[in-house]
Amino acid sequence: MPEPTAPRTPSPVDALADAHVEAYAALDPLAATAMGLPGHDDEVTDLSPAGAASRADLARRTLASLDALGPDAVTDDVDAVTVAAMRERLGLELESARAGLDHGEITVLATPLQDVREVFDLMATTTADDWAVVARRLGRVPQALAGYAEALHAACDGDLPPAARQVVAGAEQAEDFAAAEGFFAELAAGARPDGAEPSAALAADLRRGARAAADAYGRLARTLREDVLPRSREQDACGRDVYALRSRQFLGATVDLEETYAWGLEEVARIEAEMADVAGRVRPGAGVDEAIAALDADPARRLPDAAAFTAWMQDLSDRTLAEMGREHFDIPDPIRRLECRIAPSASGAIYYTGPSEDLVRPGRMWFSVPPGQTSFSTWLDTTTVFHEGVPGHHLQIGHAMVRGDVLNRWRRTMSWCSGYGEGWALYAERLMADLGHLDDPGDRMGMLVGSVLRASRVVVDIGLHCGLDAPAEVGGGTWDAAKVWDYLTAHARQDEPVRRFEHLRYLGWPGQAPSYKVGERIWLGLREEARAREGDAFSLRDFHGRALDLGAVGLDVLRDALVPSR
Repeated sequence: MPEPTAPRTPSPVDALADAHVEAYAALDPLAATAMGLPGHDDEVTDLSPAGAASRADLARRTLASLDALGPDAVTDDVDAVTVAAMRERLGLELESARAGLDHGEITVLATPLQDVREVFDLMATTTADDWAVVARRLGRVPQALAGYAEALHAACDGDLPPAARQVVAGAEQAEDFAAAEGFFAELAAGARPDGAEPSAALAADLRRGARAAADAYGRLARTLREDVLPRSREQDACGRDVYALRSRQFLGATVDLEETYAWGLEEVARIEAEMADVAGRVRPGAGVDEAIAALDADPARRLPDAAAFTAWMQDLSDRTLAEMGREHFDIPDPIRRLECRIAPSASGAIYYTGPSEDLVRPGRMWFSVPPGQTSFSTWLDTTTVFHEGVPGHHLQIGHAMVRGDVLNRWRRTMSWCSGYGEGWALYAERLMADLGHLDDPGDRMGMLVGSVLRASRVVVDIGLHCGLDAPAEVGGGTWDAAKVWDYLTAHARQDEPVRRFEHLRYLGWPGQAPSYKVGERIWLGLREEARAREGDAFSLRDFHGRALDLGAVGLDVLRDALVPSR
């Protein structure tokens, strides 16, 4: 896509896309906060079937308005990508609604069960006014969860009721959020507007809201155990038809599922062979497990507590951002700030949340400390800092956010495809290895441990949900939860609590986990297509700039924009 002249005049397509953002933010205030859009931070989303229908209707109206604009409204290549991306993303949203998959979802990650709680991690908490907004939203948590319970009941009446395993795990999470001295109570007690004690009235509002939110999660837990669980399905697999739709949603592309499954098996074997080679560099003659044990025991690679680990992440992130911005990427000044924080959750995950639209809230890398973990090893997570920070998620998401001179609000804030974003983050890890930043054998092993987990996800996710034949190493036959666990135990080197959580995630969130590795595969392929097409004129820095200027579009739209004459 050629560089547009600056300043670019907003087009009718941009106006329609911006209007969609405004309308969607009003219908989904939780998502608005996550996207950094102002104006709805004291509100909650209608999570009932009626709320889902309203959001689907918005998608339908926007697509109809896009059709009504006609081809003459497309003024340049930027518009062409916007039109293609909106048709693809909103079209899939409507397919999901027609299939009854747009409400009542429950897994251990990224469903309304978690979203309602986690939105409070992203809210401003500096002033008394900020805390008053928090108090008002806390008081509306019961409203949100009542709508969610309604959606869960509706899902039980549908063709694919919730999976029993996810319902039980969800009930446990809800009970944790409902604890009298749990998250909500701690949130209220920790209010320090402008560094001082809150007023008596504000403190009372926060306590009242916290109790209401915790009580609502208690009711949700009982609903899950008493009403939803008896009507849930025993099988974990969603079936091939649902899986194919989910795969397209997460990739923004249609892939041959059998071929991708076979490639995943091959990729696991390839990475295992490289791990065996690197193990010998960690300790001569050592196998992979011995090398990993040696790395874990190395005092030079261990930190004594979570605070020290967070400081290490911050230092590595700061140094990497500065170096990548000097030579390899054009990193705008407004996103040369990335905060590393301890997360309120305890899953063991490290994840990223993007900056707000006004950049007041910076991009953040969160580390959630598993229960009982008292010391931390750095070798496994050097590559994770690159994945979540720069050149990974922070560069990709932050870059799009600051390109208001080119991209409309929908492209900057709402357009998201896991295959693009997570694929880019894995591509970024590989790039850092190619640039020499993972030459240390321990750091290299850390990248490979993550990579083999992501490749294993391709195998177990497609294999389980599409009913494919399992490999001989887990006994052949049809995949089930036990075989998924055995395969992960053989190939994923994370601690058992993390593997248990990941196991539940794959069983309950079909199509998402493969988007990382399959996305990386497509990114690498597109780079080589562009290199072959451009010959000696190919510039890696320019390729990255063109790709990041697009925002997180579906991978088919990305391909058409980057390599249009393929």
